[in-house]
Amino acid sequence: MTDLSQKTILLTGASSGIGAATARVLAGAGAYIIAHHRNDADRAGAEEALADIDQSNKLFVAADFSDLEAVEALWKRGLAWRGRIDALVLNAATLVWGGVDDDDATWDRSWTEQFEVNVLAPARLLRAAVRQWRGEGGVIVTLASWNAQRGSTNPAQIGYAASKAAIKAAAQTIARGYAREGILSYTIAPGIVRTKMSEDFAALQPGGEEAVTASLAMGEWVPPSEIGELVAFLVSSKVKHLSGATLDINGATYVR
Repeated sequence: MTDLSQKTILLTGASSGIGAATARVLAGAGAYIIAHHRNDADRAGAEEALADIDQSNKLFVAADFSDLEAVEALWKRGLAWRGRIDALVLNAATLVWGGVDDDDATWDRSWTEQFEVNVLAPARLLRAAVRQWRGEGGVIVTLASWNAQRGSTNPAQIGYAASKAAIKAAAQTIARGYAREGILSYTIAPGIVRTKMSEDFAALQPGGEEAVTASLAMGEWVPPSEIGELVAFLVSSKVKHLSGATLDINGATYVR
């Protein structure tokens, strides 16, 4: 089992889906966790995910990612908690539908909101992490998507795919630019994961969830806990020369 008992980890989007599953795995490995959630309404999910660990091992911090001042405050509060953040896991994201046939307002809203939450906010945290870690080292894990490599099967997700490709490129640039200073940056590209976001997507496809499942090589969706296990391994820094890699986790459905 991965031992993270000496690590302080900032995990964004810890209240549901991949984030909540990852929080459970990191907690089980002994990490100190700064659990980000969007607002008070979302806090319950993060608290539930971390219910089994001591209060001294967890800190809940709210931040709306459409507000960059709140993003900066998230980093500063997390850093003040234990004096150092050892790893940053960028999981929080939003999906806002908007395709070429939608009206201008819907199209623009889709791109604007997704780039605010999926690119500008995590990029601000990437920057804060690098500024702290230069010469000392640290670990960044960025959750992208297989859509960042292949595009989305649904054209109404064009802005989402583009946002995930953008933050992926930013994470890779950090990996290349700061490798000599001990800053490791990995990207995870999930396929169809058993989350509400994916379930909502499947419901809009012809044939619904059954058709989506039939298209997968293993005939099953990725359990969020598997992504949590991969995150735990990466933040352990056991294989530092994997830095810069994009790790596909889609059950062999999309193989590069």
